[in-house]
Amino acid sequence: MRLLILTQKVDRNDPVLGFFHRWIEKFSERYEKITVVCLECGEYDLPHNVKVLSLGKEGGNSKIKYIFNFYRYAWRERKNYDAVFVHMNQEYVLLGGKLWLLLGKKVFMWRNHHAGNFLTDIASLFCSKIFCTSKYSYTAKYKKTVLMPVGVDTEKFKVQSEKCKVANSILFLGRIAPSKNVGIFIEALGLLKNRGVNFSADIYGDALPKDSIYFHKLKSRAATLDLENMLEFQAGIPNHQVPDVYNPHEIYVNLSSSGMYDKTIFEAMACGCLTLASNDNLRGQIDNRLIIGERDAKRVAEHLARTLSLPEEEKKRIIEQEIMFAGTQSLFALFRKLNQVINS
Repeated sequence: MRLLILTQKVDRNDPVLGFFHRWIEKFSERYEKITVVCLECGEYDLPHNVKVLSLGKEGGNSKIKYIFNFYRYAWRERKNYDAVFVHMNQEYVLLGGKLWLLLGKKVFMWRNHHAGNFLTDIASLFCSKIFCTSKYSYTAKYKKTVLMPVGVDTEKFKVQSEKCKVANSILFLGRIAPSKNVGIFIEALGLLKNRGVNFSADIYGDALPKDSIYFHKLKSRAATLDLENMLEFQAGIPNHQVPDVYNPHEIYVNLSSSGMYDKTIFEAMACGCLTLASNDNLRGQIDNRLIIGERDAKRVAEHLARTLSLPEEEKKRIIEQEIMFAGTQSLFALFRKLNQVINS
């Protein structure tokens, strides 16, 4: 089978979307030919059976240009693909759904997010199957939806050395945005400091232009809480370098909603971090003491203080459990299931 993939960005160095470069590699191992159409293109190194076409965002913003190039590629390449895989962006399905229906191409959409609307519902009508990882995702309600493993590259995300962990170190990693609740994390660190808890913390991530004011306010609040000597803000880094960030940290914190089920949760687990998350998908899968019920600073601070104070043997036991669970969400597990559905 030959596959057309639609995605937002192909750039192995992108801090947020760089992981998808690896996904394309995995697709290329299972399909005769892959054609990737992306909104923006950066650095990539992909197998010979992969063709990458950009809608042109790297050359400047122009929605008219994007739409023109979208239809040009979808039509020009029509004999080079048998099915369509849309990653996250429902706009591609809304634009190309009727065309692909006329061409007899099956459409598969991956969309995992708590938010959605009538446009998501319309896009779903053109899809043979929809994929998501969270049962709390907006798209989980459709009968045609298939729950998928998250898809962590456990060959890269793994424990490098137990000795490299820095005691009482806390990590928050991801895009800097209100939906990630970074502000709650900073407030929790302020409460820890007031309690006299010894710790060091890092926040890795960049903000989109629309969230630049939000990011500035976060830094200002951290200064007000007198966290300068305990908290450092770091720029986002490429996904393939992230294991080197997870590994030295003892605790990773994720405060995204249950409808999102961030992949970073499982990357951190695979790298041996004690992972605290406000995600109900994890209930019954990992130690419930690591699941944060309500997203408020007091609750997060309590979980952090309790986790930091656990006996070392207990920490090791929990980490082993988390590593095993992360293994069930591997790239291998994901693509085995994806192939079964797409090729059925």
